[in-house]
Amino acid sequence: MQRGAGRAGGSGGCGASRFLARQKLRGKIAFCQIGQRVAWLDWPSLSSYLSAVAPVSPATSRPCLAVVQYDGAQFVGWQRQRDGRTVQAEFEAVLERLMSRRTTATGAGRTDTGVHALGQGVGFGAAGRWGEDPEGLRRALNALLPRDVWVERVHAMQPGFHARKSAVARRYRYVIGTDDAARSPFRRPYEWALGCPLDQAALAGAAQTLVGEHDFRGLAAAGQVKPHYRSRVALAEWAPRTDGAGVTFTIEADRFLHRMVRFLVGAMVDVALGRRPLSDLPRLLSATDNQAASPPAPPQGLYLEAVRYPADLYAEAES
Repeated sequence: MQRGAGRAGGSGGCGASRFLARQKLRGKIAFCQIGQRVAWLDWPSLSSYLSAVAPVSPATSRPCLAVVQYDGAQFVGWQRQRDGRTVQAEFEAVLERLMSRRTTATGAGRTDTGVHALGQGVGFGAAGRWGEDPEGLRRALNALLPRDVWVERVHAMQPGFHARKSAVARRYRYVIGTDDAARSPFRRPYEWALGCPLDQAALAGAAQTLVGEHDFRGLAAAGQVKPHYRSRVALAEWAPRTDGAGVTFTIEADRFLHRMVRFLVGAMVDVALGRRPLSDLPRLLSATDNQAASPPAPPQGLYLEAVRYPADLYAEAES
């Protein structure tokens, strides 16, 4: 009896264990069979303000042109790079905040490290209400851009506009300080602190040789692969600075090769200092490489002053 009772007690214990296991299994199955829902956090509601700049397809964007000024001293250039601070990266970060999507900004000129701009042309697509309010967009950009970048104007443009490819001319200015005060820390970042006088007649004669269409391979950075290396120069002139502290060089052309303006200034300054004859310039303009060129002028004296586009590309031309 005791053995039978023992077996019965053992059997009852096993039965109880199996019962509990079945209950746990039913609970697990029941949990897995509960209908699942996507959390509301995956579908945030947009405020009336944000809905105006919600992501849209590029087809609904309006082409815009921003005329931008920047102090190039703290930038490694316009174009976005893996290392270093660039104007393009700063501008695109602000556009992404305003448009609520990644927006590419295209510059008319790819200025180098330390080069400044007084009228860089920046093209981009403006989504939502920003495409209909250029002045409001200008204010919004300036509210978010860093202190060394400023938008002077924003224009609505016609479909097909491209900041670089649509440009018909670009104008650069180069500033040289010839007085001793050019070495001041308040001037040095914004001009070539040469600190010695230049022969004005030699500068004028050198500039005259640049006007017209030439192949500028001999007066530009090496390593560029292009269909051709010709540029049509419409204006090239030196003038005394209004403050009497030096000279400025202004050049306008349909296109510029990499570091072309700085190589031109470096060669003309060497002519004005008597380091090389004026007759060298025609020879440099026919050269197929820059081996005989003077060292390029430093970047901090160079400014992208203006970019010119056909009048019919501006949306205002319709009205």
